[in-house]
Amino acid sequence: MNQAHEPLPLEFYNKPTIELAQSLLGCLLVKETEEGLASGYIVETEAYKGPGDRAAHSYGNRRTKRTEIMYHEAGVVYTYTMHTHTLINVVSGEADEPEAVLIRALEPHEGLALMEKRRIGKKPRDWTNGPGKLTKALSITMNDYGRTLTAPPLYIAKGYEPQDILSGPRIGIDNSGEAREYPWRFWIKGNRYVSR
Repeated sequence: MNQAHEPLPLEFYNKPTIELAQSLLGCLLVKETEEGLASGYIVETEAYKGPGDRAAHSYGNRRTKRTEIMYHEAGVVYTYTMHTHTLINVVSGEADEPEAVLIRALEPHEGLALMEKRRIGKKPRDWTNGPGKLTKALSITMNDYGRTLTAPPLYIAKGYEPQDILSGPRIGIDNSGEAREYPWRFWIKGNRYVSR
């Protein structure tokens, strides 16, 4: 039975980006649509540390229409499109500190029939085990850009405390020099929905 969850308060997001990327693990990402509610536990994240991080969209304080929301307070949604995928990030850092956490993978929790329909022909493990897959499964789109994560239709709620968190280099940022090696990807050890 799907029920509304209590969104985490804005204060939850007011912590250093690296810490937030780890705190988000085990939390529940929820999207409500006309078709119903779908949710999943966050099992993998990546931290992007803004102007000094060559892998971040805001590297060197690049401020564009796309990255504008990253300059806002923490706790809002930064969605962007890569190839044909929408990716979802949680804006972190203070206002004018354009940092963010990419949500890379979810463990499906509610709305499984909806996810199956949206990821037709895919095995359950492939519904949400990557940043472009989970947005399709939950129907997160560019229309969610700039939303505050403390109210429906798109929000993060309390989930569970992971036992073991691992970290390593981020994925898919090969042209970012030394930033390639930063161990700013975090995942729940042994979770089968982690992207790789």
